[in-house]
Amino acid sequence: MFLSIHHITLPIEDPLLKFLIELIIILCIPLLLNKIKVPHLLGLIIAGALIGPNGFGVLSRDSSVVVTGTTGLLYIMFLAGLEIDMGDFKKNKWKSITFSIYTFAAPFILGFLGGYYILNFSLLTSVLFASLFSSHTLVVYPMISTMGISKNLAVNITVGGTMITDVLSLLVLAVVVGMSQGEVGTAFWLKLSVSMVLFTLIVLLVFPIIARWFFKNVSDKISQYIFVIVMIYLAALLAELAGIEAIIGAFFAGLALNRLIPHTSSLMNRVEFVGNAIFIPFFLISVGMLIDFNAFIQSWETLGVATIMLIASIGGKYVAAYLTKKTFKLTNDEGQLIFGLSSASAAATLASVMVGYNIIIGETATGEPLRLLNEHVLNGSILLILVSCTVSSFVSMASAQRIAQADNDNTVYGINEETENILLALNHKDTVEKMVNLGMMVKTSKNKQLFGINIINEDANESSVKNAEKILGDAVNTASAADVKLNAITRHDTDVVRGINNAIKEHNITDLIIGLEENKGFSASFIYNLYNGYLHNKNINLMVYHGVQPIGTIKKYIVLIPSEAEKDAGFFHSMLKVWNIGRNSGATISFYGNERTMQILTRIAKKANIEGEFNIVQTWSEAENAAYNLKEDEGLIILMADRGMHSYFPQMREVPELLNKNLNNNNYLLIFPFSKTLENTTEKRAVSNVDDFAEIGKIIGKIFK
Repeated sequence: MFLSIHHITLPIEDPLLKFLIELIIILCIPLLLNKIKVPHLLGLIIAGALIGPNGFGVLSRDSSVVVTGTTGLLYIMFLAGLEIDMGDFKKNKWKSITFSIYTFAAPFILGFLGGYYILNFSLLTSVLFASLFSSHTLVVYPMISTMGISKNLAVNITVGGTMITDVLSLLVLAVVVGMSQGEVGTAFWLKLSVSMVLFTLIVLLVFPIIARWFFKNVSDKISQYIFVIVMIYLAALLAELAGIEAIIGAFFAGLALNRLIPHTSSLMNRVEFVGNAIFIPFFLISVGMLIDFNAFIQSWETLGVATIMLIASIGGKYVAAYLTKKTFKLTNDEGQLIFGLSSASAAATLASVMVGYNIIIGETATGEPLRLLNEHVLNGSILLILVSCTVSSFVSMASAQRIAQADNDNTVYGINEETENILLALNHKDTVEKMVNLGMMVKTSKNKQLFGINIINEDANESSVKNAEKILGDAVNTASAADVKLNAITRHDTDVVRGINNAIKEHNITDLIIGLEENKGFSASFIYNLYNGYLHNKNINLMVYHGVQPIGTIKKYIVLIPSEAEKDAGFFHSMLKVWNIGRNSGATISFYGNERTMQILTRIAKKANIEGEFNIVQTWSEAENAAYNLKEDEGLIILMADRGMHSYFPQMREVPELLNKNLNNNNYLLIFPFSKTLENTTEKRAVSNVDDFAEIGKIIGKIFK
């Protein structure tokens, strides 16, 4: 009755009503399934099957569904490339390559045997049929990422292996299609090789140059997000022009922008939020719309083909995950996670099936077109998508939850990351965003809050008060865009230093960040307040920041460490901040110090799986020379000290003046570690065992984990 009154027929064509129905599904499915602990991506696929053309026919799988679904698919691959830890990937590249060989070969062999000897396909069809199972789609990756284990070794291996195995399977598709059309020859291989090399060079070398220029010159947040979407689609288009699938282009786009979009930034938060809220759910619904349950009821042959496909795909992925676990001595949960992540078939599988189905290689005896892949394979692939995504969801979430819980249980000698309190001294409007971004960059991953303070002179007029409120309001908005809470503190005091020092005591501040104005650098009054005021707080880590360009556009940091710095109480606390900058921004960290210090840091880096360059210098002058040769997109970090500390030497007092003269156009950060050792802190234990490199590596490794 309702439909007839409103002149609505099925499938619904009204765009407003269509979009509303899909949004209601995206809203309700997670709420319903979370209560029974069923992954909501499975619910979205089933919902798509029910409302789709092969279900109740509520919606058709038209161009609007295909476009949003395609964007969601590209988004999944882009996020996988964007969030991969490039340092870990470099260190684990051989593990990823080994896994890709396993995960390509095992399903391929099973699929070829099933297609050639059981289903009696031709040799060419059997090869294409086998390649369907070698690829996989990281459907559950967004869910794994939200659990905070995206940098786990198993995830890193799987993501790296996905890129390789998908490329290989799609190359098989390209070759088989060429052979079926009689086009394989020297020219074919030359064209494919050249186009792939050009595509790789353009995306991985040219894209970062364009993106770095854009982020440095365009500060509008909406424009930055649209730019990211443009890069995704442009890379996908270039991939198709090169003869490979668009999803590979999206993955490479993620790799290209990996070091330019800090993981703690508001832009990263926007990219993840929009993808997880809109595009990826639409992709899952669009996949569900392909499922036709009637095909399995009407044809036993379809069920037989589907069974072989399920055994080849899921069985082959299990064998690959098991071999990977044994080869690299991973835990059972990590092996299960690799299997779960790699067992879902959707993107490349569906693309290959559709291509093979649309290629006609002859006619049957009845005059029907003879296709490279028949309708039974097409229908079987839909069941494979449903079952594999179901298996992937349950296995991945179960193993990921156990890994996440184990990570949470790893404490470091009583250290509680939640006690970290970072205070930003926000006095200048132009430095607010840079200061907040630095605060989010140096904080530990479990710390979801910052403190911001503005000191107002007791005799200030109403205009000064409003300006302070505006500064703190901008800071709150910048932090909230990255899902970080900033606690704004307004204090009236006749002395700025005294006001900040009182706030440090009241809020148990562990780290204080003070910003320098871009064009002023160190003034005489600031230097006086630094040494005669701020540094009187012996229990805090003090950072002085000079930012002239977005922190995410810095390619490399030069870190200067004075002799005997490792003996200072706050050394390891300060190093944690430096490591966080490198890990969250993707910038290369190049250390300069004496042999003893570099040995300690090298040992820590190996234990904590952290990327860095370690350069031994004999004198402080050698280290300064490295600093003065900074390029435009490079930054400087100097570990400083106050009188009475082990690493202090008189020439340190000249550093501010030298920075004003030589590096006014570069980003730099001065870190003054706390000099008073607190009771029951890891730093105290680390210092007392400074010669025990294994103990230091163990302590710091657990901190970073």
